[in-house]
Amino acid sequence: MIGVIKSDVGKVRQNNEDAFYFPEKNSNFPELYIVADGMGGHQGGEIASGIAVNEVSSYINSNLSKDCDAQKVKRILESSIITANKKIHSLSLQHSEFSGMGTTITIALFHNGNLYIGHVGDSRAYRIRDNNIEQLTKDHSLVWQLVEEGRITMTEAKNHPMNHIITKALGTDEIIEPDIMEFDLKDNDIIVLCSDGLTNMLDNDSIKNIVCSFEPEEAALKLIEKANSKGGHDNITVGIIKAGKVGMWKS
Repeated sequence: MIGVIKSDVGKVRQNNEDAFYFPEKNSNFPELYIVADGMGGHQGGEIASGIAVNEVSSYINSNLSKDCDAQKVKRILESSIITANKKIHSLSLQHSEFSGMGTTITIALFHNGNLYIGHVGDSRAYRIRDNNIEQLTKDHSLVWQLVEEGRITMTEAKNHPMNHIITKALGTDEIIEPDIMEFDLKDNDIIVLCSDGLTNMLDNDSIKNIVCSFEPEEAALKLIEKANSKGGHDNITVGIIKAGKVGMWKS
């Protein structure tokens, strides 16, 4: 398995409120990848996304073992997100300058030949298989809700004036209900994690074409470069994980 994550401030923002995690090479930690996109003034977004990534990775690394079955993996994923949410929400209540801060989070965990996704917000996880790209996560956003209700089309959602409004984030409410999902993996599947700084600039086919044309590290850099060339209106974070031969990598 080959996995990389790259992040860039973009062309408009002064600071990078995205955060990410991936395991060190040759470590005994789980194959875990995380992208978080923070929000909130006075550096609140940076703090929220940083807490989310640190709390979730620490929790999973401490509690996951090779013999965990699927249900236990899902419980660990959910508990890690709930733990992070409590810490961010508590901090936002204790310090007025952090009031309202929050973050998205999208987690890809590879365990015993399967892929587990934990998700809150509008960062995304994709799976590329046999030259087809599939969005595995559902955006927790106002425009996604409008699309699901049939009130606007996906094309209209792309340029909707309210496409920046998310309906669920870590830290904004005391109780969070994350999406926890399990997917099968096949040889040579590619998983892409990204913040909306990428998906607001590039469509799915553009993402797929770049990912399929280069090795993960170069593809991630090319995606960031392309998003910046189209305006770079937000921070851009993208992770690319190439499964290779399923079952040949550690869990």
